[in-house]
Amino acid sequence: MFIESLQNKKVKEWCKLKEKKYRDETGLFLIEGDHLILEAEKLQVIKEIISVNKEKKADFYVTKEVMQKISNQKSISESIAICYKLKEEEIGSKVLVLDGIQDPGNLGTILRSAVAFSFDTVILSEDTVDLYNDKTIRATEGMLFKISIIRKNIEETLNKIQKDYEIYITNVKNGENIKKRKRSKKFVLVIGNEGNGVKESTQKFATHFIKIPMNSNCESLNAGVAASILMYEMDSDCDE
Repeated sequence: MFIESLQNKKVKEWCKLKEKKYRDETGLFLIEGDHLILEAEKLQVIKEIISVNKEKKADFYVTKEVMQKISNQKSISESIAICYKLKEEEIGSKVLVLDGIQDPGNLGTILRSAVAFSFDTVILSEDTVDLYNDKTIRATEGMLFKISIIRKNIEETLNKIQKDYEIYITNVKNGENIKKRKRSKKFVLVIGNEGNGVKESTQKFATHFIKIPMNSNCESLNAGVAASILMYEMDSDCDE
């Protein structure tokens, strides 16, 4: 089917998916570009594909003007896919908890690192930025399709699993050097908000407080960078 009108009903529906409210109502989200579409196809979560290139496989073909209206990017992709939100799986053994991460780029970076360093589950607090924000999706480089991601109340979740997991929480002042800490087989690593760190209500669940040793000239690291370093240090499976 070819669509050229900006007022087309389908075009209006697709455009609404730029808004979190509509993504939550429909259980759908947008991805742009061949790489993301390929990863989504592997999980069979694509509802429909839209393209400006009639030589590509798609459910709808549109003009560049229509694609520009749907796209979140200045430089449009040839193809966009409408996907079903990802199913939430059971909590695994190497768990990352994000307590109030607000920057979508940080979230995307952290998810990429979680996959790279063999974490199997990421739990997002209820006040963490939307996973399906377009900036988050782009920053993941497709890695959101390769790991179990769950959104839950952090306190309730940690309370339920604390008997079976060691819980490592970052504390810049009083934490133990991460390089000196040997972890158990089942563990949780908690990363806090970019400005305020881990909430006090979350810290009470810690079995260990940890930190990254740093030069005294630097007070703190970007949340995405800090999370990546900690996950690397805690990954016994990474190549040497």
